[in-house]
Amino acid sequence: MTRAVTHEGRRAFGARVAALRAQCGLTQKELAAGIGRTASWLSQVERGIQPVNRLDVLRLLAGGLGVSLHELRPDAAELAEPDESAPEPNDLDRARLLLSGHPAPGVLLDPQSAYDGPSLAELRKAVDDAWALAHDNRFSELSAALNSLVPLLERRTRAAETRNHREAFGLLARAYQVLSAAFVRQNEPDAAWVAADRSIAAAEKSGRVLDVFAGTFRLAHAFVRLKRYDQAACTAQSAVDALTRHMDRAEPSPEGLSLLGSLHLVLALVHARTGNRPDARRETAEARRVARLLGEDRNDFNLEFGPANVEIQAVSVAVDLGDAGEALDIARSLDTSGLSAERQARLALDIGRAHAQLRNEDDALAHFLRAEELAPEMVRTHVAARTAIRELMLLADRTASPELRALARRADAMS
Repeated sequence: MTRAVTHEGRRAFGARVAALRAQCGLTQKELAAGIGRTASWLSQVERGIQPVNRLDVLRLLAGGLGVSLHELRPDAAELAEPDESAPEPNDLDRARLLLSGHPAPGVLLDPQSAYDGPSLAELRKAVDDAWALAHDNRFSELSAALNSLVPLLERRTRAAETRNHREAFGLLARAYQVLSAAFVRQNEPDAAWVAADRSIAAAEKSGRVLDVFAGTFRLAHAFVRLKRYDQAACTAQSAVDALTRHMDRAEPSPEGLSLLGSLHLVLALVHARTGNRPDARRETAEARRVARLLGEDRNDFNLEFGPANVEIQAVSVAVDLGDAGEALDIARSLDTSGLSAERQARLALDIGRAHAQLRNEDDALAHFLRAEELAPEMVRTHVAARTAIRELMLLADRTASPELRALARRADAMS
């Protein structure tokens, strides 16, 4: 049985990791990349925030530091071997616990309790900061931030006789949306589904109707990750139909256009994944039409929708359809310097996949390494990219370069 580690024990372990890393002359980013983790996760370990109790993860860490398991953690022999069927730990494990059970049981038992936490302005800034962490793929820090923020927001929406309930529910909806988006990126779609559903419920209580559609967008992406393509298509199409009917009666807002275009891109992705080329192209064309109406790249609801983002998604759709040449033609005209690291990394992965389809090993490797530089954990959680790296390894066989072999190890794509 795994022995519980106290906070002091975690701090001592983290200090040991930091000292050993310094002796090796490695930065946090270098060590994290070498063991297939993120720099933010390693930072949390070294500060005693993130526990490391699994033998498989400890072995990875010891190997990266060039020391024995016993030297890294003397009590390692007392730890149990990991359960092969258990999910691999990731940066959002703490955030996942937020979704377990009812979000605010204490307030239900004392409904007349007064709220004495941060102000709405402070909570609003905390939600904005959480989205910034998500766009930068700093998931360990995001998990720690939401662990305190979401319970505060749940209390704020339930406390008796508090003012501005609707704004509080709007902030809660956005907090659950960022959780859902992060879970999708970390390949935790079941948790993303729960978070998206909670965001929709909170958004409806906020009175901000478009936030309901933003939650629906997150829900559709959770279904895509679960490979429940019929549910993803149904969810996205019903939202598209409702938005289209509304816009036929009233002048569309930029926020509404961002949502409509993003939902068309979800449908394009679903059709591409199911091999439906005509419908995938039709939905991509619809997204381009909406982007032209919008006229600029925006970040409404943290969707990063606009002309540039549509073309990034068009690259992904073309690769999913096996049209590598078309994907590379679209990519050549793109300037993504103004978009987030997450969007730039996603494009680099898709360009790498296109080169892999054409068996251009050097170009594929260069783009995969660029994606890893921008968002180290994305290569491990992007299933199609890992598959492409594994296929490159099979094609190269014994002639695989040291750089490709190292990338395959970090991406868990050796076999």
